[in-house]
Amino acid sequence: MSGPAADGGSALARPPAEAPAPPAGDGSVHAHPAARPPAPGPHAPGPHAPGPHAASSADAEIPTLTAPVTARRREDSLLVPSLLTSPDVARDPYPLYRVLRERCPLVRDQGTGAWLVSRYRDVCAALARPRLVAPPPGRSLAHMEGPTHLAHRALVTPALSGRALAALAAGVSRTAYVLARRIAARQEADLVAEFCQWLPTAAAVAALGLPYEDAARVQELCRGGLAHLGGAHHRDLEACLRPHLARRRAHPGHDLLSVLCTAEIDGRPLSDETVTGVAGTLLGGGGEATALALGSFLANLLDHPGQLALIRERPELIPGAWAESLRRDPAAHVVLRRAARPVTVAGVPLPAGAVVACLVGSAGRDPARFADPDRYDIFRADPGRVAFGAGRHACPGAELAALTAEHGLRALLDALPGLRWAPGFRPAPEGLLTRGPRTLLVRHG
Repeated sequence: MSGPAADGGSALARPPAEAPAPPAGDGSVHAHPAARPPAPGPHAPGPHAPGPHAASSADAEIPTLTAPVTARRREDSLLVPSLLTSPDVARDPYPLYRVLRERCPLVRDQGTGAWLVSRYRDVCAALARPRLVAPPPGRSLAHMEGPTHLAHRALVTPALSGRALAALAAGVSRTAYVLARRIAARQEADLVAEFCQWLPTAAAVAALGLPYEDAARVQELCRGGLAHLGGAHHRDLEACLRPHLARRRAHPGHDLLSVLCTAEIDGRPLSDETVTGVAGTLLGGGGEATALALGSFLANLLDHPGQLALIRERPELIPGAWAESLRRDPAAHVVLRRAARPVTVAGVPLPAGAVVACLVGSAGRDPARFADPDRYDIFRADPGRVAFGAGRHACPGAELAALTAEHGLRALLDALPGLRWAPGFRPAPEGLLTRGPRTLLVRHG
């Protein structure tokens, strides 16, 4: 799965050289000379919904965000926090998301140099644009483009679908029941520490055919930023996988690692480095991203005991409940892209080198796409599918994540009757690039 780190978190360290930084200001929204604003329409402020940059003339230019603490009006300028650096926004990004969607659907964050895209339609379009690529460094599927990306993706997809996926389901289910029964031995437990952080990693380990005892080492790598696959993290993963790669090349089996070790592209086998990069896509994104998404999924259901009771009676509702949780509370709120060539985003031309931050967390709460978007509703007809990417970089492990969530929830409901929040506990999601509850204290029985 493509986690946010896999999409180039280090790109936020400074504005790209090709896209000149806007002038420093007084905390208000300033015009940026690089582009014109989008024309009025469904994704741009029109005459009846003026944006902060539409007050003076038709030539008004794109606003640039700086970082005051609150969103308010001062004269004709909109004051908003810097999305990617403000601790207040990391605690609760949704008020700012509303401001961005309504008034600044495409805006440059002065603190990071990234262009922020906040509306559902624009986020989906940006993620599908071939000219917008994952920023370096990285060696995972998320960083591959063109024929190389298509060839490597074609290797992974069959191993995560059909009969292979069904075989994985049995292993995931067994692991889920082992974890759930351990929790059942006590009256109170933390589902994040004792369930969510272990089950997705075990599922990814099973998909690759690695020994179960490697799960703890892989989980440690995931927490350290494995999805980024740069520098020391890539070397650590390569060292962990090296003995397994040698065995699979000599004696292949039916697991995903064997598929990668025996595959050829243009008549040549994949290098160990390439196999490690593709495996890291699954282990890094699958472990970390799915763990956070699973925590949010359980939190949403425990916050809505009536809907949880319906799922106990009708487990066929689980896939829809999972999709709705991904819409409302995705694990990755920000997916980064870099313009390989000049590109138009949200109706505005951006230069080559511009960094675009696709605000997946905002897109899932866009009222132009979803009715009553803040509400969690397992019967929502079409919750969308942007939480695990879209377009050519849609996560190939999304089905494995859904399988993990379904079998995990089934095991918890079977092993823990009367599952509910511990007295006085309320979940508190944290983070922005990756977001989810860090603790889920529950009781049962």
